Amino acid sequence: MVLRVAFFILMALALVGFGTVAWVALRQPPAPAPVAQTAPVAAPTAAPAPVAQKKILVASRGIGVGIMLKPEDLIAKQVPEAEFPAAILADTPDVVRSLAGAMTKHAIGAGEPIGNEDVMKPSDHGFMAAALRPGMRAVTIGVDATSGSAGLVWPGDRVDLILTLTDQARTPGRRVSAETILKDARVIAIDQQMIQGGAADAQARTVTLEVLPDAVQRVSVAMRLGRLSISVRALSTDGTADTAGGTSNSVYASDVSSAFGGEAPAVPTDRTVRVYHGSADPKEFKY
Repeated sequence: MVLRVAFFILMALALVGFGTVAWVALRQPPAPAPVAQTAPVAAPTAAPAPVAQKKILVASRGIGVGIMLKPEDLIAKQVPEAEFPAAILADTPDVVRSLAGAMTKHAIGAGEPIGNEDVMKPSDHGFMAAALRPGMRAVTIGVDATSGSAGLVWPGDRVDLILTLTDQARTPGRRVSAETILKDARVIAIDQQMIQGGAADAQARTVTLEVLPDAVQRVSVAMRLGRLSISVRALSTDGTADTAGGTSNSVYASDVSSAFGGEAPAVPTDRTVRVYHGSADPKEFKY
């Protein structure tokens, strides 16, 4: 009997202890969840500032010394503004216009920048003397928009100079004639004329040609005789060129139009006048 009582007491104590342990366990807070390890995120970097660009003029092809520049000789190239030297010419309309007809002082390779020290401009002092070849002369003629090849002539081009005149004393088929008075003359300037005492005619243009000394007088006389026009020649590839002198045979109206083919014969140049004095025989005077 005593043993049974002791057994129940131990069982009761065991249950109380087990309940106490369970109650304490339930009262404890849950363990925190494990934190996942993540790689550090780099801070965003600022985008680099754009580099300022500037357009400069470079040679579109290899250009020799003493060559007069044309628009097709120049192209624009974009470079960082920090690398833009002050001596290099920028690609602006005014700069391109000022380089028309400028002469190279030395050879310039394709793609090389062009600077003020590389060229001599038509407005520079001494340009005309430097542009002329030894023994040659410069002569300037006035042309209009039509006779000047409609603005298609540039310094460095080679042209023929044609004189067209009208002689009313001739028969209709030979009153109008044309003659080439200069061949293969080099153009060294366009519209480089000093205007004094008034404004120039908006339609007037001047062309300065490089000619032989004896051709200067020929051109001066031709300017008083009739209308001068120029004809652009093709680029010579065989190295042969005329001497910017000499003339060609004249072409008359009857050579161009058949309308003058049946014209009346020319009036004799010698004319006779008879003068009568009373009954005396008349006297003849020829002129």
